[in-house]
Amino acid sequence: MTFSSAQDTHLVTGGAGFIGSNLVDRLLQGGCRVITFDNFSTGKRCFLEQALTNQNFSLLDGNLSDLNALIQTMKETHIDMVWHMAANADVRFGLNHPRKDLEQNTIATHNVLEAMRINNIKKIAFSSTGSIYGEPSVHPTPENTPFPVQTSLYGASKLACEALIQAYCEGFGFSGYIFRFVSVLGERYTHGHVFDFCRKLIDNPHELQVLGDGRQRKSYMYVQDCLDAMLLAVEKCQGKVNIFNLGVNDYVEINDSIKVITKRLGVNPKVKYSGGERGWIGDNPFIWLDTSRIQAIGWQPKVSILDGVLKTLEWLLSNRWVLTERSEE
Repeated sequence: MTFSSAQDTHLVTGGAGFIGSNLVDRLLQGGCRVITFDNFSTGKRCFLEQALTNQNFSLLDGNLSDLNALIQTMKETHIDMVWHMAANADVRFGLNHPRKDLEQNTIATHNVLEAMRINNIKKIAFSSTGSIYGEPSVHPTPENTPFPVQTSLYGASKLACEALIQAYCEGFGFSGYIFRFVSVLGERYTHGHVFDFCRKLIDNPHELQVLGDGRQRKSYMYVQDCLDAMLLAVEKCQGKVNIFNLGVNDYVEINDSIKVITKRLGVNPKVKYSGGERGWIGDNPFIWLDTSRIQAIGWQPKVSILDGVLKTLEWLLSNRWVLTERSEE
């Protein structure tokens, strides 16, 4: 894909993370100048190994809680657009540390927006989540569905981020691109069900503990399909606030994913379920987003959910250090 703003300078927050580092590579491939701002709390420097060889790339070690550092970074580097990918994405354990989603998602987003306002930067893309829909009554769920009661601190914090972005668009003339993802799979994936199951089965191939009843219905998408959609939306859409669901026209049960993973690993474990239809508080047992809006501008996913599971598993098996590192945290 050719990016029309190839000569612009793009700031990617969380650019050393799973989706962020893949985005950095794609922007550089399109000829853009890219600056990554990351504190490496979860991101990996090695994910930027290829980017660091590119003269159009700069890496800054910084924290989004430091508003002054953000203001200075944007001032010195003449940013044209911000891709705000940094977040605490640990949905499952949100209730164990209630301030983390507020600080790392909502307050961090406010700081990004304020630094943009002060430096007269008007364009932002934001990685939101399908979790903001809570447990909707409509499936597949469209972007204009009425919001139900929020079921996770993560989803609530992301919804607050969306509201801040929309208010800055209205009040200060920003253009915002809000992307509500299903769970994303692929290379550099370091958390989620494929990661957890792979690590558990390597440790003990005879038993697999599963949170929930295994019948949770989930939609996933491959990271490069996700990036295709984001880049296309920014390329084609010029509205003040542009909101898109990103996912595929399908969903699978967790049990379907388990079958693919155990077959690839050549194991036949006893599967033990716990937690009922929800694996944890805030776990939506049915996630399926309506993606007709992004498809209407010419996007289609290329990789199926189960093929995305396999691609993710192959990357994990080729990069077992990730599994070991996470298990030691």
